[in-house]
Amino acid sequence: MSGVTLHTLNKHKQDKTKFAVLTAYDASFAHLVSTCGVEAILVGDSLGMVLQGNSSTLPVTLEDMVYHTQSVARGNQGALIMSDLPFMSYASVEQAAHSAAAVMRAGAHMVKLEGGRWLVDTVKKLTEQGVPVCVHLGLTPQAVNMLGGYKVQGRDQSGALQMLEDARALEDAGAACLLLECVPSLLAAEITENSKVPVIGIGAGNSTDAQVLVLHDMLGVTPGRRPKFVKDFMIDASSIEDAIKNYVADVKDGSFPSAQYSFE
Repeated sequence: MSGVTLHTLNKHKQDKTKFAVLTAYDASFAHLVSTCGVEAILVGDSLGMVLQGNSSTLPVTLEDMVYHTQSVARGNQGALIMSDLPFMSYASVEQAAHSAAAVMRAGAHMVKLEGGRWLVDTVKKLTEQGVPVCVHLGLTPQAVNMLGGYKVQGRDQSGALQMLEDARALEDAGAACLLLECVPSLLAAEITENSKVPVIGIGAGNSTDAQVLVLHDMLGVTPGRRPKFVKDFMIDASSIEDAIKNYVADVKDGSFPSAQYSFE
């Protein structure tokens, strides 16, 4: 697969062809994921839970993200690399610029931030400085203590309107992508339809332009109860490679996520 760029993702959006995203945190899995048809790798702060064994993403540091981004970049075979900026590493525009520079130098092609309209100035500044930004809306794990747990967002009218307005404001500020987590399918479909930039979903129905899952979740190796939106692709696969290829195929043909893995 030739190198995937932001232009590639925008072309998928324009052509209405879905693309697949998976997390990876090391060189070996980055190599495997990127050779199985996944267009973008998310180096997620979810590593705090699936690798470090923490109960949330909050303990993850910028140094952690730099280390794992470097590892993924070494194994990557052409996928676009998106790296999370971790908790409290972008509290100001200046801090966000410092943090973004660190992960971009480590090999990221895009950074991901969690939040709403309060990120408008940050998105503008990073975009002006050549840093593509994906903004994560809906269930934002770094704000889990404010949200009162891992709950679906945007189910009531006020919450849905706020998310629609946030998405519009962030896109206007220059956001290159949006990511919607644990959002009702109809709301995610409306945001996707009204956005000119690619929209990636996780627990947001199958109307988004792309899907992302945590690699360990879709391989069925994460301990404890899996979230409703996670499908174990290893159940019907003979190898990890087959599981990833099946995930990619199901995302591209729109069969994943079905209603079973979505919120209404």
